[in-house]
Amino acid sequence: MNKNHYTQHLLIAIRAAKRAGEAILKVYNSDFVVEHKDDDSPLTLADKCSHEIIENELKQPPTTNNNENTLNSLRFPILSEEGKDIPYDERKMWEYFWLVDPLDGTKEFVKRNGEFTVNIALIHKDRPVLGCIYIPVQDCFYFAAAHLGSYMLTNSKVVTDDLTANGLLDASQRLPLTTNTASSGSNDNQSITKKHPSFTIAGSRSHATQELSEFVSKIRESYGEVEFISAGSSLKFCLVAEGKADIYPRFGPTMEWDTAAGQAIVEQTRGKVVDMHTKGPLTYNKNNLTNSFFLVTGQRFQPSQFQHLL
Repeated sequence: MNKNHYTQHLLIAIRAAKRAGEAILKVYNSDFVVEHKDDDSPLTLADKCSHEIIENELKQPPTTNNNENTLNSLRFPILSEEGKDIPYDERKMWEYFWLVDPLDGTKEFVKRNGEFTVNIALIHKDRPVLGCIYIPVQDCFYFAAAHLGSYMLTNSKVVTDDLTANGLLDASQRLPLTTNTASSGSNDNQSITKKHPSFTIAGSRSHATQELSEFVSKIRESYGEVEFISAGSSLKFCLVAEGKADIYPRFGPTMEWDTAAGQAIVEQTRGKVVDMHTKGPLTYNKNNLTNSFFLVTGQRFQPSQFQHLL
């Protein structure tokens, strides 16, 4: 696909996320019932409604103003947390597919702290090439696509059926918003310590681990003052992409739909999302959809600068 194809699919994802977010908020503002899945994780009517809306929206053909007929054939399979029972023998044949978490952060939703998101990503083979994260309570989007870059949109009023790519970008801010002037290419721990006596780590609000606590302690010993920001769902990726956090280490289980949209957004800011085991980028459409532990870094640092601490 070319840049125009990606932007048209991005518009579809953003519209789908907005409509799903509106449905989620209706449940959020009501006396909802919490069920539990087989793994004891919570499930609400909001998860189900969001899944149905997104699935319906993503099945619609892309539209374009320049009559590119090839766009009409680009309808892709959907792999969603709420519809994940698709055999690997079928999935492995997909070149492109949508990867969706209709409500990321159900625990945060149940706690009513607002830190939940809608995540939609487009995967090409095993890499995310497009990502959209919508925060319904804040009415804020983070989005990215290959050849386009990463952006933040803080007012969804512009997200209408006739929204164009140019209209979307004109209303949005390019990421990262916070610019660090230091070079990110140095592997010299001492030089980084001298130039940057402090930095910010994003971490999970509901899934803190002993490994994370030990990693933060090692960072403080090596780099000095550290600010730690707790956040739910895929908001940690957004903090790194925006420039509010330098790194986000994850020492705990996640699924592919938890990370794909965030990875696309971070990578389009020239950040990295690295598998702690393989030392390469997180990959997708695996036989087992569980991710390895991973490290997210923004422009300021390279993942290799932290390998000795992992």
